[in-house]
Amino acid sequence: MAAGTIRRLDEAVVNRIAAGEVIQRPANAVKEMIENCLDAKCTSIHVIVKEGGLKLIQVQDNGCGIRKEDLAIVCERFTTSKLQKFEDLASISTYGFRGEALASISHVAHVTVTTKTADAKCAYRATYSDGKIKAPPKPCAGNQGTQITVEDLFYNVLTRRKALKNRNEEYAKILEVCGRYAIHNSGISFSVKKQGETVSDVRTLSNASTVDNIRSIFGNAVSRELIEVDCEDTSLAFKMKGYITNANYSVKKCIFLLFINHRLVESAALRKAIETVYAAYLPKGTHPFLYLSLEIAPQNVDVNVHPTKHEVHFLHEDSILEHVQQHIESRLLGSNSSRMYFTQTLLPRADCSSSEVLKPAANSSAAPKGTSDKVQAHQMVRTDSREQKLDAFLQPANNPLSTAPREAPAQGSARPMEGAAGPQDAEMADVSAPVERAARVQDTAVPGGLRDSRHLSPEAAPPRKRPREDADVEMEEDDSGKDMTAACTPRRRIVNLTSVLTLQDEISSQAHARLQEMLRDHSFVGCVSPQWALAQYQTKLYLLNTTKLSQELFYQILIYDFANFGVLRLSEPAPVYELSMLALEDPESGWTEEDGPKEGLAEYIVEFLKKKTEMLKEYFSLEIDEEGNLIGLPLLIDSYVPPLEGLPMFILRLATEVNWDEEKPCFESLSKELALFYSIRKQYVTDEANPTNSQTEGSDSGSAKWKWTVEHVLYKAFRTHLLPPKHFAEDGSILQLANLPDLYKVFERC
Repeated sequence: MAAGTIRRLDEAVVNRIAAGEVIQRPANAVKEMIENCLDAKCTSIHVIVKEGGLKLIQVQDNGCGIRKEDLAIVCERFTTSKLQKFEDLASISTYGFRGEALASISHVAHVTVTTKTADAKCAYRATYSDGKIKAPPKPCAGNQGTQITVEDLFYNVLTRRKALKNRNEEYAKILEVCGRYAIHNSGISFSVKKQGETVSDVRTLSNASTVDNIRSIFGNAVSRELIEVDCEDTSLAFKMKGYITNANYSVKKCIFLLFINHRLVESAALRKAIETVYAAYLPKGTHPFLYLSLEIAPQNVDVNVHPTKHEVHFLHEDSILEHVQQHIESRLLGSNSSRMYFTQTLLPRADCSSSEVLKPAANSSAAPKGTSDKVQAHQMVRTDSREQKLDAFLQPANNPLSTAPREAPAQGSARPMEGAAGPQDAEMADVSAPVERAARVQDTAVPGGLRDSRHLSPEAAPPRKRPREDADVEMEEDDSGKDMTAACTPRRRIVNLTSVLTLQDEISSQAHARLQEMLRDHSFVGCVSPQWALAQYQTKLYLLNTTKLSQELFYQILIYDFANFGVLRLSEPAPVYELSMLALEDPESGWTEEDGPKEGLAEYIVEFLKKKTEMLKEYFSLEIDEEGNLIGLPLLIDSYVPPLEGLPMFILRLATEVNWDEEKPCFESLSKELALFYSIRKQYVTDEANPTNSQTEGSDSGSAKWKWTVEHVLYKAFRTHLLPPKHFAEDGSILQLANLPDLYKVFERC
């Protein structure tokens, strides 16, 4: 076999190979450019990124800049202002020294440099490709410092570009690099954001301390548990300082920020040594937060051991690691005796909220009258329940609507229950406390009776049951009347079902404390539509999704008041068969001919639900008689009747969407379907925004009634019964529209 010929590689190939070693991903390019900014003695660094850095990276500083004469060779390999001879490596104190950063970037991207020195009359701009300047530098306007723009990174290395397909992951790594340098360089302001965004994802101030920067980037949970470490050993020629978390804080993945001679590096040996110390203090499988800065004599450090310079070697490594380990263990021992507790100084149900205690100036009502503390205009909260609501400005002048619903016509009013109590009611005749509510519908035909839910209203019902011999549901004596359900009926039974208790725990664990405080203390502004409403809290105006909030409210009532509901009884039984047929006729049901005849499906639904009548009545007060007629619905909130227009679809979903096989999924899915049926939905509320001449005065009355119900029933219940889940702050259910201090800032610019 013939020997292969050895050839000298083309210079462009050599440079591109070297560039691939130095610039492995966009975060490496950002790191190299940030280090150049820091070497230029800047006090401010701004980074703008597009598509994870593959489309655009722009880094701007206010440092010393680059001389016009040096722009011609600034992107060539091995051109640097920090090193002259090899011996200088022994005492190198700057980040860069090889002169490969900009050269490597220019071989795999399009680079533009705009720079201005302090003594220059103007800035100069130059573009580069493959390490060479394309044209002589052109004068332009610019601030002191340097702005480097990198576009189309890896445009000529398609394999590398395809491998970096996750843009969000690359942007996260850029944020990680910038955040770590921002923490270490507390005297320099950092700003990192995506192109086109107005809010920075990483932002620190030049006058902020290291702890402030840690709080800004990693949050209060880390910053309030920090311990400062500081040790020095002259014999080993090293000094260490930094911050570590105490035994109160732990995370699943170790966060380790290590700087050696101000260079961001990694050290597996040091990480392992420190985690060995923490193993005695933290739960198994958890780790601490560590920020350490080691300063070692430059002659003892070899920084030229890795292309990206993220690893270094230094003398006396074992001795230094042991010294650091001992110091951290002593600091943890000293902090182990003290822990931080947050106490509540206010009594329960106090008038002031926690935010008012922390920020008394945020709400003028929190400050007593006659005090000398002046509240600024942009922090005043002006709310008065006697003032006009939003509706007063939206109604026609010739037909104003009152804030309360009008009296319903005589033929549609509710009447008392007639006849004697049934067999089950007779069983409860010896207990005097009322626990059920009954209501009756005056419409003669069932489908017609579903057209308007105004005819259904709660009224008195039979008293509560005798004690039952059941291990899962116990009776509760209610002498004081304090333990009331959301429908203002005394709770008569304690539920010990594990599935229900688990669902209750899930609701409470997902509650958002700040949103709960906002809903508790809000001032209702007005209804925008059946789905949306406006509310004010302190100096902020919020847009709330009434549909989602009411759905969550009824779900929580169904879980927390489980098996303790009153009854809304229909005056005319509603055949489940007819309701199922109405639902199957609706395109929303999704019925197709392949599903079989509608009549057969309707009969199946009737027979299926008749088998579940005992459980539905016992736990949900949903009553279906032996003939398959719906005769009662649960009373969830006093003075509230669900929109009966959605009853057919509810019956269909009750048979098809509920998981009837397992206990916990059954209760959860059934409660969610009931909550969906009870919630305010715009498709079941008449649109009265632009009334026509053909609409009667009765429709205006209906409009006033649902608005009154939303304000005085639902939002009143939100104050006391709703635990808003955390996802409401993220999915658009509660949106902040305006903030008074921010509006003042806008008007001050005008």
